[in-house]
Amino acid sequence: MEIKPTSYRLENCLTHRVFKDTGWLMADPEDSRPSLVRAIYDKKQIEFKDPSYGIYRFSDWLPVSRALKGSCAPVTYRSEALAKKLGLKNLYITYSGWWPEKGATMRTCSFKETEAYSVCGRLAEDNKRILVVASAGNTARAFSQVCSDNNIPLVIAIPEDNLDALWFKDRLNDCVKVICPPKGSDYFDAIALAAKLNASPLFLEEGGAKNVARRDGMSTTVLSAAEVIGRIPDAYFQAVGSGTGTIAAYEANLRLLEDGRFGDNLMKLIPSQNVPFTPMYDAWKALSRNLLPMDENEGRIKALQIKASVLSNRKPPFAVPGGLFDALMATKGDFQKVTNGELTDACEMFEELEGSDIHPAAGVAVVSLVKALKEGQITPDQTIMLNVTGGGEKRFKKEFNYVNAKADLILSPDCSSTEVIDKVTALF
Repeated sequence: MEIKPTSYRLENCLTHRVFKDTGWLMADPEDSRPSLVRAIYDKKQIEFKDPSYGIYRFSDWLPVSRALKGSCAPVTYRSEALAKKLGLKNLYITYSGWWPEKGATMRTCSFKETEAYSVCGRLAEDNKRILVVASAGNTARAFSQVCSDNNIPLVIAIPEDNLDALWFKDRLNDCVKVICPPKGSDYFDAIALAAKLNASPLFLEEGGAKNVARRDGMSTTVLSAAEVIGRIPDAYFQAVGSGTGTIAAYEANLRLLEDGRFGDNLMKLIPSQNVPFTPMYDAWKALSRNLLPMDENEGRIKALQIKASVLSNRKPPFAVPGGLFDALMATKGDFQKVTNGELTDACEMFEELEGSDIHPAAGVAVVSLVKALKEGQITPDQTIMLNVTGGGEKRFKKEFNYVNAKADLILSPDCSSTEVIDKVTALF
């Protein structure tokens, strides 16, 4: 399967300067102030390709130069059972995971695949550098799977406590290596290890939220919803760790407005976090652009207490221009918080009513929808999009034998950059 390289430029979200992407740019090269950059596509009206293209059926609005094998796009359907239970007239669920009857065949059971196929599709085919990705779990699994299938050299940095997230139908290709900060560490420690690798020209920083390909890959959830519904939803629900997916949803909304065929409304964004780790919720409720002060040890302890462990980013793109704070302000959005007990009950309810098991983070989003309806943040007659960011894992593991990846190196975040670079380079 082949696609044409997408034609686009980049826009500085702070200054709105538009410039050419000269290759893997994560920021405006003419402005050192912090700001996200946003992709501005030459094609203003998207053409949805055949489902056989997988995620690349949305390639008009993905910053990619090639299509990789094995992808699947998110699937949107109109809910009946959950909608009836909640009294919602127009509830649409956008599902990423393993649910073949719905057309969802993501082997990692997570919408993080949308990021990986977009980011790796942005890489030049002749790229010789080793991609570096830090993750708390699902992103690591998605990038590992995509790079393994497509022979793309990759280093995954993931906390040792989260290694159980690295399960796969088949053993990984040797082009993928896994490094971990030791037990008791968190996602931020994994980010610190990755940053040390990125000091070497042998390695290539994936970029996280700064990478337009990551955000625009996740934005395909909203494109899927708009295609099925025929319009932009009124409200959008998603659990967040970094908030990048919700930023992506807002950016997709802006493109759909410019397209002109899907209505003229801005979705009310309602992201959610898992108690007791709620830094963005706390900042938003205090109407603070900056996250409230949190001791590093306190943050690490709280991150280890949440059941939805993938929602544990201590340095999210909340305050940065173009980040989640700006998206919430623009859409008159709000935040919800959800306990471990509430999300467990919601996962059970979703599986009973809709027919698929879902990840804890998706359970957080389900609870936030219930609470928002009770609190009047949305009304029963509005068109609602619920982003179920991962599901079908329990089913997938029953249907297939799977293997767990192991760490190639356990490294303290206190190791010097030279030591980290030398040890990881030796793996290749």
